[in-house]
Amino acid sequence: MSTSVAGHEGVAPPTSWKWGWFVALGVALIVLGVIAWIDVAFVTVASVIFIGASLVVSGVFQIAHAFMTRQWRGFITGVLCGVLYLVGGFLIMNEPVQGAVVLTLLVAATFIVGGIFRIVLALRHRDVAAWGLILFSGVVSIGVGYLLYASLPWSGLWVLGTLIAVELVVQGASWLSFGLSLRKTQLAAG
Repeated sequence: MSTSVAGHEGVAPPTSWKWGWFVALGVALIVLGVIAWIDVAFVTVASVIFIGASLVVSGVFQIAHAFMTRQWRGFITGVLCGVLYLVGGFLIMNEPVQGAVVLTLLVAATFIVGGIFRIVLALRHRDVAAWGLILFSGVVSIGVGYLLYASLPWSGLWVLGTLIAVELVVQGASWLSFGLSLRKTQLAAG
């Protein structure tokens, strides 16, 4: 089945003709983000359970892979890694609130370490015009990491859900904007 565009057989319509799909995707993601924001604790627990289930599945595949390739030197390591994934996954799924606290602790540590690296980078490149912004972003990251750590275990109940909600809203807004830009392009072209 061929499509016809402006008399050209087999030519697919330009992406700008499908702007409505991008707008619909953007609106759907924004709505999901707002829903996630309404109950960030539920989204946090659900995401932790999903992470735990992913670890269990990964552990099963790791162990199966180790047995399928047992002639390789890494057999014992493969089995042990698979068992570690299984145990970690089951522990997280069994205690999702504690799992959320541990994951929040990892997020806080990531923010602090990333902030330190940005501060060092900024101080090494003071000759670049925007070094002060990089320094500021590093200080903010350290501050956010410290606040997350200082507010544990309570921050563990809302951090992951909030990050997911923000991601959904920002991604939705970008797709919505992209779709509306495509619509302008289509209107301008014809």
